[in-house]
Amino acid sequence: MSAPAVPARHHPLTELWSRYRAYRPRLVLAVVMSVVNKVMDVMPELIIGAAIDVVVRGGDSFVAGVLGVEDRFAQLGWLAALNVVVWVLESASDYAAQVLWRGLAQAVEHDMRVEAYGHVQSLDVGWHEARTTGGTLAVLNDDVNQLERFLDVGAPTIIGLVVNVVLVGAVFAVSSWELTLLAFAPIPVIVAGSLVFQRRLEPLYARVRESVSVLNGTLAANLGGLPTIKAFTAEQRELDRVAAASLEYRAANTRAIRSSAAFVPLIRMAILAGFTTTLLVGGWAALEGRLEVGLYSVLVFMTQRLLWPLTRVGETLDLYQRGMASARRVLALLDEEATVVPGTGTLPGPARGGVELRGVHAGYADGPDVLAGIDLVVPPGEVHAVVGPTGAGKSTLLRLVLRFQDPRSGQVLLDGTDVRTLGWEALRGAIGYVSQDVFLFRGSVRDNIAYGRPDATDDQVRAAAVAAEADGFVQQLADGYGTLVGERGVTLSGGQRQRLALARAILRDPALLVLDEATSAVDNETEAAIQRSMVRVTQGRSALMVAHRLSTVRDADRIWVLDGGRVAESGSHDELVAAGGAYAAMWAIQTGAALAPR
Repeated sequence: MSAPAVPARHHPLTELWSRYRAYRPRLVLAVVMSVVNKVMDVMPELIIGAAIDVVVRGGDSFVAGVLGVEDRFAQLGWLAALNVVVWVLESASDYAAQVLWRGLAQAVEHDMRVEAYGHVQSLDVGWHEARTTGGTLAVLNDDVNQLERFLDVGAPTIIGLVVNVVLVGAVFAVSSWELTLLAFAPIPVIVAGSLVFQRRLEPLYARVRESVSVLNGTLAANLGGLPTIKAFTAEQRELDRVAAASLEYRAANTRAIRSSAAFVPLIRMAILAGFTTTLLVGGWAALEGRLEVGLYSVLVFMTQRLLWPLTRVGETLDLYQRGMASARRVLALLDEEATVVPGTGTLPGPARGGVELRGVHAGYADGPDVLAGIDLVVPPGEVHAVVGPTGAGKSTLLRLVLRFQDPRSGQVLLDGTDVRTLGWEALRGAIGYVSQDVFLFRGSVRDNIAYGRPDATDDQVRAAAVAAEADGFVQQLADGYGTLVGERGVTLSGGQRQRLALARAILRDPALLVLDEATSAVDNETEAAIQRSMVRVTQGRSALMVAHRLSTVRDADRIWVLDGGRVAESGSHDELVAAGGAYAAMWAIQTGAALAPR
């Protein structure tokens, strides 16, 4: 499922203007430079007309009247000097406009990507689990890039077109109202066509953005699952699936391109009509003596200047639609609201790691309760374990403690304080977490261990690794703690990743250690190593662990057995085995022993 593409509350440009106030002065200056550049761009046609007027009329020319210079060569000299000034100003303003527009586009792109990523980080874990990583990446990367391209190219082009129409229109209006009407007659056709094409292109480019999200999601998922694809010889099947998604993206783009490309021929016909009427009617007026030859040449040039740039309307409209479709998706992402928001409170004293669940009911979306009325207490300094069959609600319980989600009813407390009232640092800063699916970042072993405590010294990092029984294998790596691990730590074994994750949690020196199936995917030797390290690192701190292998929790102070979202029984290992209940049955299955009949 990709990120939603619902429309923003206002037009995207309005939203951007409001959101990025700091860039308004730069935008205004960029617009001014674009206007100056366009004025200078139009001036050579006027200079050409004035030069022709000098050659034809001599002392009666417009330049002679303005400067009071009768010599024709002198008049041309003045026009040549003016032309140099115009070209210098045009070049300077063009450079300034490009630097300003491109800098603005890059700045907005950077700020929007960082803001969007920061917002994505603040959204609930459940929000991410309901969406594909590729879909979110498409918004953070492709959509932000599309908006940057519009600001870099499309926006200055639109401004240039508008200024061009105004300037040329002013020249025509001063020269001949008749030619003004004839030259501008095609423009309503172009405007009407633009509106029609805009309405047609908008849903087409929305579809393009949706299809690229699907394609990115497929690629991201397949790259992450490449070993599985290879193991099941599914390469061709997955290649076909990627090809199908790519074909859909290509088809969506093709439909949009066909519509936008059809716009240019329409504009060319309008240019032909406008240029031909100016050429004929203006020429007839010049022959009749009602229009000066120099002015006639100016108007012929100006007709080309007026209408020919409109051939870029199709391309600009294409950039605009792509940019607005992307902006809507980014703004829609920014409009997503987190349901789990941090509180503002802190713990009354140093964290001790005591956990309590009071009458907790929890579930996912509109589904049934996964936890139904759970009451559980982990006193400070004790090690407690949660066990039970698949689907009993073990991992959901840990998610509530970490506040990845909130209960539907009831309370989760840390040291007697409702976790919903605590800020993230107060809550998660007191917890060291080791997940079942260990995530290691691309970087060195040291960087990964120190991830939760970047300011840790090398001695502290190594001490944590020793406590997690990771120092031995780290020392044998090519560069020791400086060894680079691949993305997600794929260059390490599952047991090595688990021990590094445990070292990362230990280094944070948390009051509460939370482990979710930390030994589910390791061999017996690694399991024994983790058990030994757990005995050491839980001294003086609380621990709450979910485990499938009961051998890893037999020394826990208390074991909670969940079944069907409820606490079926609780007690120490020996007490539960002696009770002959659900835990005893699981223990018998895992050890291969049969329960003695009562």
